[in-house]
Amino acid sequence: MSLQRGAVVIALFPNADGSPPKPRPVLVVQSDVYNSKIKNVIVAEITGNLSHTNDPTSLLIDVKTPDGKASGLLKNSVVSCINLATIVESLVGKKIGELTPLMHKIDACLKVALGIP
Repeated sequence: MSLQRGAVVIALFPNADGSPPKPRPVLVVQSDVYNSKIKNVIVAEITGNLSHTNDPTSLLIDVKTPDGKASGLLKNSVVSCINLATIVESLVGKKIGELTPLMHKIDACLKVALGIP
């Protein structure tokens, strides 16, 4: 599978509490260099829970905007850069859209989440 950074895909995302993973939209945040080299991929959770919209580690995706429409998401959602996972590529399903034009904003969220100046 050829994944690209910025792709919105459906994947089995692990739950932090150890309960079984469930299919959900995720954003590929791993660099394309590693997407082509290894069979694991780093993804950020996408959630419909908008309660953390104003958190600096989150990015609101408004599906009414052109970028939001390109995401393939059906409702307003938040990319949560505080909820990252490394998953094996075989847990990744179909691509539903992309957020490539917003990756500079995702990078800012990742920096805050990871404590990178």
